[in-house]
Amino acid sequence: MEDSIKITAADAPKIKDSIAKDSIAKDSVKKKKVFLDGIVNMKAKDYEKMDQKKKQLTLYNEASIKYTDFDIKAGVIVYDFEKKQVYAGRIKDSAGNYTQRPVFTQGSNVVEPDSIVYNNTSGKALIWNSRTSQGEMNIKAEIAKRENDSVIFMKSARLTTAKNVDDPEYYFFVTKVKFVPKKKVVVGPTNLVIADVPTPLFLPFAYFPMTETSTSGFIVPTPGQNNRQGYFLQNGGYYFALSDHYDLAILGDYYTNGSYGLRAESSYAKRYKFNGRVNLRFENNIQSERGFPDYVKSRQYNIQWSHSQDAKAAANSRFSASVNLGSSQYFRQSVNLNNIGASLNNNLSSSVSYSKTFQTIPQVNLSLSATHSQNTNTQQIDMTLPTLQASVDRIFPFAPKDGIKKGFFKNISFQYNLRGENRIRTIDSLFFKPEMFENARTGFQHTIPVNTNFKILKYLSVSAGATYNEVWALNTIEKFYSPSDNKVITENVNGFESFRTYNFNLGIGTTVYGTFNFGEDKKIQAIRHTIRPNISYGYTPSFEQYYDTYAIDATGLTTAEYTKFDGGLFGAPGRNYSNNIGFSMSNTFEAKVKDEKSKKGETKKVMLLNNLNLSTNYNIAADSLALAPVRISGGTLLFNQKMNVNFATTLDPYAIDNSGRRIDVFNIDNGGSLLRMTSSNLTINYSFSSEDTKNESNADKQNTQNGGTGDDLFGRSTDLSDTRQSLFDKSGDKKEEKSPEWYNTKLPWDLQLAYSITYNNNNRQDEISSNSLMVAGNFELAPRWKVGFSSGYDFVQKGITFTQLRFERDLESWRMSFNWVPFGTNTYWGFFIGISSSILSDIKYDKRQLPDRVLR
Repeated sequence: MEDSIKITAADAPKIKDSIAKDSIAKDSVKKKKVFLDGIVNMKAKDYEKMDQKKKQLTLYNEASIKYTDFDIKAGVIVYDFEKKQVYAGRIKDSAGNYTQRPVFTQGSNVVEPDSIVYNNTSGKALIWNSRTSQGEMNIKAEIAKRENDSVIFMKSARLTTAKNVDDPEYYFFVTKVKFVPKKKVVVGPTNLVIADVPTPLFLPFAYFPMTETSTSGFIVPTPGQNNRQGYFLQNGGYYFALSDHYDLAILGDYYTNGSYGLRAESSYAKRYKFNGRVNLRFENNIQSERGFPDYVKSRQYNIQWSHSQDAKAAANSRFSASVNLGSSQYFRQSVNLNNIGASLNNNLSSSVSYSKTFQTIPQVNLSLSATHSQNTNTQQIDMTLPTLQASVDRIFPFAPKDGIKKGFFKNISFQYNLRGENRIRTIDSLFFKPEMFENARTGFQHTIPVNTNFKILKYLSVSAGATYNEVWALNTIEKFYSPSDNKVITENVNGFESFRTYNFNLGIGTTVYGTFNFGEDKKIQAIRHTIRPNISYGYTPSFEQYYDTYAIDATGLTTAEYTKFDGGLFGAPGRNYSNNIGFSMSNTFEAKVKDEKSKKGETKKVMLLNNLNLSTNYNIAADSLALAPVRISGGTLLFNQKMNVNFATTLDPYAIDNSGRRIDVFNIDNGGSLLRMTSSNLTINYSFSSEDTKNESNADKQNTQNGGTGDDLFGRSTDLSDTRQSLFDKSGDKKEEKSPEWYNTKLPWDLQLAYSITYNNNNRQDEISSNSLMVAGNFELAPRWKVGFSSGYDFVQKGITFTQLRFERDLESWRMSFNWVPFGTNTYWGFFIGISSSILSDIKYDKRQLPDRVLR
């Protein structure tokens, strides 16, 4: 039987195409999609259960799962692979309490809720009692809905800077919140709640910026009132966050009587390179009203600049600056509280320097610097603009390249030093004016010292040397008698002049040890006395060739000698030769005592007297008054090196006449004692506390930069509204939490005492010129209550010195401070209470009464 279908050769291509286009080529059965988009890292303490039917994974007890870009840790976790949805929650312990709260992490965002449902595909989440932190702000919301990675909506939320978000000291209760991580928090009706008690403070809406970088913004001023200058707004302005390396704050004060102040503050830093700070301050102070006899107007300014270079920045060069200059009366007349602690400063000083070392053989050092010293009492200013110093390292021409330098010739060395100065002396009123440069003095000094040292008789160390000195002066003087003025005229002469001097010196010294043993059974077993005597000889010839004569009257018969180099930068050549023999001796005393803390009966060394020095000299070439006064000085540390005692006295062997001049008669031959005490002083500083370690973190940095001391003896120049400043030490590692209750058996404290007395009898005045006691301390009445004070008494003036009382209450998230100067020219008080966090620093109450100063 034949097939009815016939296929010819012409039909073959058509059949091939039909097979290729058959529906079987397009499979109607779709491929199954993989239900996991990545590797799942999971673990649980009790069990891990996978339900293939429901496509769910259950982890129980200390569960954690990490999948794609999220990480969850919780008591129980259920992950639905089909819905791409994860549930995390707490579990109950044996006591029936919920534990192991979920911790949800996605990128840098961390949320700690009671439970959470999260969809991995849409990025949406529903969160109950969520807890999250953004910088200093902590947020807890009853219900939170996460729309995506960048927006979260919350309901019934608490916003606070308190560390304990579940039981905060305060919080802002808001009904609705829109939270954009790292950007902002926008809230609806807001109410401030303190200690779970709602306050009347209410806002219809609020905006909180959230950023990890510095942002620009307004600085809210502090209001107040002053009897002489009226009501005021102080420390208000604008902060410019210019970059990660530098910033700028423009601040100002305004008073209703027309006084005002302006300040520009900038900090800059570059890692491993340098850091610094610049302060420019100006004040226009007015007292009383124009037309009244007590009307005074004063303009003062101050410039501060500090710059330090990182040691890693450059190995062979260094630049540094510490500048504090301006009006002499700035700190005394300023009414800004930041300057109160510096109002007692008597000196302002500045230094800017650059140094470089050239790694040659021999090594060459070069430095260029500018200095400034200003006495705020006399208003005299001394400046060097600039000072050039260069030196070539010491060279030993007779020493072998390898081996020990031993003996007279091998130890011979010389070096070269150059110093050049342009020195200016002026007064405050001429500062930065052309007149200040009229009396500038310029000069250079070249010095070549040659030295050697060796030993004789095994125990005597001998040092010998000579110094060649050459001075180039660009400013000299000329003295002459003027018939028209009928007096001697001293005229400044500009032009190059020079002189050369030299001198020789020789010194012999040794070290002697003496031990006094008392027995090993004694508490003090031995005392060692170390003596270092030294005898020196110095010779300086006369350089009378540099001296001229001038007539002192119209006859010309009476003349006097002078040198044109008088008053020069580097001194003047001496006319009389000097042939001095000097003697000095230093002493130290140490005790060997039993260590009561040692169980093995070991001993320890205790320093009894750090130094006791005696020095004098005798001029062989002098016709009279050849013996110099005897100088005695010493110092020691007592009470576990907490008390520093220093003393000094000057004893003169010669008597004085009725006018107070020294005469060539020994004091003992003039009816007096062997040595006449001309001056003496004693200083005692005692710093101690209830703990062994001294707290240095609370040093007053602003007062130090203003030119004062870093301790509390002269009070603190603290801006109460500055949350960075506190009596409490909040730096370093987190300390053990303390109970807020009052102390029962301890009272942490620190105390500083400073006593100084000076005696003068140079002209038989037999008086104590200064005698004062200063004290400063801080007492921690409770773990978060601290009281500080600074005061003193002047026994000569019979009055109390600058006194300041400080009170501070650390309310954890808040800070309350009160500063008070009860009497004196700086009488003032200030009260502050506000949130410590910088993000909410404008939520505060600040009231202050500024000093009532009289401008002079």
